[in-house]
Amino acid sequence: MKKTGAQILCESLVKEGVEVIFGILGGAILPVYDTFPQYPQLRHILVRHEQGAAHAADGYARATHKAGVCIATSGPGATNLVTGIANAYMDSSPIIAITGQVARPFIGKDAFQEADITGITLPITKHNYLVTDTRELAKTVKEAFYTAQTGRPGPVLIDIPKDVQQEKAEFVYPEKVDLPGYKFVSRGHSVQIKKAAKLINKAERPVIIAGRGIIISQAFGELKELAEKAQIPVVNTLLGISSFPGNHILNFGMMGMHGTAYANMAVQNADLIIAIGMRFDDRATANTGGFAPLARIIHIDIDPAEIGKNVPVDIPIVGDVKNVLRAINKGIELREHLDWFSQLDQWRYEHPLLETRQGDELLPQYVIHQIYEVTKGDTTVVTGIGQHQMWAAQHIVYTKPDSLISSGGLGTMGFALPAAIGVKVGRPEEMVWCIDGDGSFQMTIQELATITQENIAIKIAIINNGYLGMVRQWQELFYERRYVDTKLWNPDFVKIAEAYDIPGIRVRHREEVIPAIQKAIDHPGPFLIDFFVKPEENVYPMVPPGESISRILEMPKPELVSSY
Repeated sequence: MKKTGAQILCESLVKEGVEVIFGILGGAILPVYDTFPQYPQLRHILVRHEQGAAHAADGYARATHKAGVCIATSGPGATNLVTGIANAYMDSSPIIAITGQVARPFIGKDAFQEADITGITLPITKHNYLVTDTRELAKTVKEAFYTAQTGRPGPVLIDIPKDVQQEKAEFVYPEKVDLPGYKFVSRGHSVQIKKAAKLINKAERPVIIAGRGIIISQAFGELKELAEKAQIPVVNTLLGISSFPGNHILNFGMMGMHGTAYANMAVQNADLIIAIGMRFDDRATANTGGFAPLARIIHIDIDPAEIGKNVPVDIPIVGDVKNVLRAINKGIELREHLDWFSQLDQWRYEHPLLETRQGDELLPQYVIHQIYEVTKGDTTVVTGIGQHQMWAAQHIVYTKPDSLISSGGLGTMGFALPAAIGVKVGRPEEMVWCIDGDGSFQMTIQELATITQENIAIKIAIINNGYLGMVRQWQELFYERRYVDTKLWNPDFVKIAEAYDIPGIRVRHREEVIPAIQKAIDHPGPFLIDFFVKPEENVYPMVPPGESISRILEMPKPELVSSY
């Protein structure tokens, strides 16, 4: 039976198990939107900006481990997706971006709302398609979902001209894909695995660096088995947080630019680094010339392009993290490393992280830690980019697997609010906290309308310091306090929330923090809290740009008064 291209697309999405699509309609995608009512199993969520659609699809993908889908029209609709697509690409998140395109006779003629979106997104997609034959549409969708979700996940874009959406063709959905040029290795090489196990068994000062690959592969049990069996301390990259229980005695926190001092010291003094599902990016390693100078390195990653790209390694293992760890664990001997842990515990005692101060001004670290205390960690946290992101990484204990969702590689301000929408849609029974900065929040503030229209019950905590805080911190420390255009004039966020029919509360004092958080939790729908915090508070520890992670700036000691 013949169907229109729009029907073929919708049928294909249903075949792939798609339940929700985030998007905004426009002229070149109208045939698809006109077809949506025929497919009630496809829930469409109308966002207020296409960037929000891409971030929501990204959040949904990370929350469900299924491809998230976003949709936009041609031209500016498609180009507005670009930031969200790039964000997903950098963080290995599987999204399918569907864009309308001008009709085939107008392509390349600068038609109204025409943009070469496949050319534009070539560097930031795992693959993309311009479908010029309706008969190829079903096959294209099948390939797109397979490509996005297998190997190292990533975004795939499908650009569909308007007349292809309207033209009819026989609908035959392929049972499998045939992509001769697309290969990935899921199981590591047995010889390399044996070498790795042997090296781990001989190491005296080993450290595991757990990255986002653990979460993507859902290898939580395998990582825990390795760490406990061989008694190896675990440090996380930013996106590896919540891959290993934050309250586990072997967890030594986040490493890198704003990692704990003792995590960085562990890495720098290790004789073996076991890097799992991470890519040695500059925020984790700082100056690679001085990174882990005493250590041999085992690197496990499904993407062979990442191995040896930034840091030379001794034992490369290409494969899916879960499969590789299962194989390695079979050859691991029981160990203790008592001297190593004695040293690590001394560093942790001498360089504590969870310290706060008393004073008249509300401290952001206290606010964020209280979100953990009140929720007892039974929540998913979604952050924006900036100081609040680092404080959320440092001062919340992530005891549940996959409970921190943030923008890592691209560092995208504006990610938090729309991503939290996607996370809550993907995990409807889970409490979701969107922790954002006053600068980051205003970049996608319009998605409050989406939250109200769809009754998406996320809790929003704005860490309002009146600055673009992370940039201000750099200006203070490295640019002699020349605060050029980092101070913000902010609106009344509570009034704005109320204008969107979302209740809110303003908090200025320490004693108001816990009652406000509890009030947000008790409210059945979305709720916003505007926390007015100390304006010029800095994130510590910090590794200065261009330095080794051995060079750690810690909070000035005279300011330290008490701990949690």
